[in-house]
Amino acid sequence: MTYSEVEINEMFQFFLDQPHESEILEFKEAKKDFDFRKLGKYFSALSNEENLKSQKFAWLIFGVEDKTHHVVGTSYRSNSKNLISLYKEIADKTIGGITFTQIYEINPNGLRVLLFQIPAAPKGIPTSFDGHYFGRNGESLDALSLSELEMIRSQSNSDWSAEIILSASLDDLDSEAILKARENYKTKYPGKVSEIDSWDDITFLNKAKVTTKGKITRTALILLGKDESEHFLNPANLKIRWILKDIHNQDKDYEIFTIPFLLAVDKVNLKIRNLKYRYIREGAETLFPEEVLKYEPFVIREALNNCIAHQDYQKGGMINVIEINDEELIFTNYGRFIPGSVEKVVTDDAPEESNRNKFLATAMFNLNMVDTIGSGIKKMFNFQRQRFFPMPEYDLNNEKVKVTIIGKILDVEFAHVLTTNPDLSLENIILLDKVQKKNLLSDEEAKHLKKLNLIEGRKPNYFISSEVAFKSKNSNLKAEYINQRGFDDGHYMEKILDYLMEYGSATRSDINALLLQKLPESYNTDEKKKNKINNLLGSLTRSNKIMNKGSRKVPIYVLIPSDF
Repeated sequence: MTYSEVEINEMFQFFLDQPHESEILEFKEAKKDFDFRKLGKYFSALSNEENLKSQKFAWLIFGVEDKTHHVVGTSYRSNSKNLISLYKEIADKTIGGITFTQIYEINPNGLRVLLFQIPAAPKGIPTSFDGHYFGRNGESLDALSLSELEMIRSQSNSDWSAEIILSASLDDLDSEAILKARENYKTKYPGKVSEIDSWDDITFLNKAKVTTKGKITRTALILLGKDESEHFLNPANLKIRWILKDIHNQDKDYEIFTIPFLLAVDKVNLKIRNLKYRYIREGAETLFPEEVLKYEPFVIREALNNCIAHQDYQKGGMINVIEINDEELIFTNYGRFIPGSVEKVVTDDAPEESNRNKFLATAMFNLNMVDTIGSGIKKMFNFQRQRFFPMPEYDLNNEKVKVTIIGKILDVEFAHVLTTNPDLSLENIILLDKVQKKNLLSDEEAKHLKKLNLIEGRKPNYFISSEVAFKSKNSNLKAEYINQRGFDDGHYMEKILDYLMEYGSATRSDINALLLQKLPESYNTDEKKKNKINNLLGSLTRSNKIMNKGSRKVPIYVLIPSDF
């Protein structure tokens, strides 16, 4: 709705007469300029508050003092072209391209005033600015509370992925992707193989629940759309980014894949360096090591397809697959984890009832991309369990889902417990996995594991029990345990003293060469090992057993005579 010059002047006078500002009315002096990011935050906040107050519009007014309501005038974007460009600048930073309904410029008493008419957030879709949601807390600008965010989201049960794109047609879908979809559908439903080939493309896509009555849906474009068809889904960012990083978290390589995602999944998989991992299972009758791939192919496929199925495309972010030093894979996607708890999904047999993109998830199930929601995640845990590898780790903070898969044995004691206790419940394995990763246990969790004799130590420094290891006849396992846990500090200090006794003096390089390779694997970087050596040398110095005869920059350590 737009207003005439007379109407807008009358409305402005009405606003001035209000005793104070409200959640949907904000005055700013903005005499000369106003920060664009702050303007965007106010746009988001006022739009969301309108929605919550069931109003159609909110108003942000420049050129008025906010406490006294005195008109002071503003020169903000006095060039009309710059002012008009503000519509697009805001649209580029919001979900769905929402922007001002109208910007009015009036001149009461010869002083320029701008009135920004802001539309209410659409039902079920809170208004964000630059990926963040804002609201009002009294007269203050603040992050939109979680309760208010959920109130807006719960207003509509519409499924974004099911919506029809009327301007799209079958020509906007990739023919190779449709052929691949047919193959996958036959694999999923072998009983229909004989009739599938007789279906034309639209019939097939309707049967697979990718299209609706022959109409192209957002799901059809996500899974099967041509690269150049991505514009139909703006501002969704339909890309999967693969990044290769070294041990220092520095980028070494990257590639970006676009729709159709049905084909992109295989392309991403080919980029991942899934090397062989060799180890000897305890109790094996042969000394030849067993070989497995670092990452079970199902785990890669399931994690990536889950990102596609559950991505909140309205947030405009990419899906990421990050590969770190041949040892970790990290998958991230935008959107709250709807089940709330990973443990709940893993331990419950029933599939989750709610789903962000139900239409998309159903189509992916029919095209053999995902299992029923929940069961695939549980399989991921079980595949890691079978290899004695760490459990998948989920970080559900900041409205994102981050899944980390580790492709090696992290703690030999954890592996040994799984080997000797094949009936150990998945719930207990998940708790033990926290211990090997040095994650905090609750008091109840620690009490439970201690009762099962699976952990030792005191809060918060628990470690998986060595009792099983030292009962084992496997000498390799005992050695691995020592490598993981290490010796006490006295052992390493004796090594330093023996070296000085033998050679008279030692540089820091000598000490490093003596101990770096002997410290336990829990010190998993050179920096941590060198810090440990610093502490050992400090202890020996404070106890008057050694001294530095060199400089602080170039130390030379010697023994202190006992009668010194």
